[in-house]
Formats: sequence, structure tokens, C-alpha cells
Amino acid sequence: MSAVELKELVVTALEALKGRDIQVLDVRELTDVVDYMVVASGASNRQVKALANEVVERCKAAGYRPLGVEGELHGEWVLVDMGDVVAHIMLPQVRAFYNLEKLWNVSPSPGVKEQQ
Repeated sequence: MSAVELKELVVTALEALKGRDIQVLDVRELTDVVDYMVVASGASNRQVKALANEVVERCKAAGYRPLGVEGELHGEWVLVDMGDVVAHIMLPQVRAFYNLEKLWNVSPSPGVKEQQ
């Protein structure tokens, strides 16, 4: 599975559980560590945890095991590292504070649907 297919799998998993404001950041020109960062919000700690779990389960079903999952205990910000794709799933206030989109200074990839 290519990085693009893995990114789409992650986005599909987030959309399935109504992840909010899903953004895909193409950071291939900025770092050699990861190709895409997928940033999404959940309405509650419980939803953030559920979104992260859905990403992990769908990736496992497709034959990909995460390299790491961080932040599951509190559910304010859960990071799922799939190698070429890293998902950041956060509560809205945490996302606003860290503002990863501005930090990485890239525009979202065209064609990615945003959920309100």
C-alpha cells in the first residue's frame, strides 16, 4: 500500500466516525520522516479515543500495524503513527492551541472533505 492509499484509509476511518474538520497536510517537501499528516477534531475525549481506535483497526485490517499510538489515556490529543502517515486527533481547543496547520505552514491537500 502506498502512502497515498494509506492516507486515504486514515481519512476514510475518520470520516466513518464523524471526525470534524479533517485536514491532510502534505509535508513531503518539509521532512523525510513522514509524507502526510492527517489532522482531525473530535467533539469529546471519548470521540477522540474512538476515532484513533478506528484508524488503528482499519489499518490493521489492511495489513498495517501502527508504529505507535500516544495520548490514548486522556484523549485530548491522540497521535497514531503509521509510518508514512501520522494522524493527529484532537479536541478542538487543543487543536486551536497547537495549530499544527500553521506550524507546518502548508495548505491542506485539495479535494479533502471537511466535516462540520
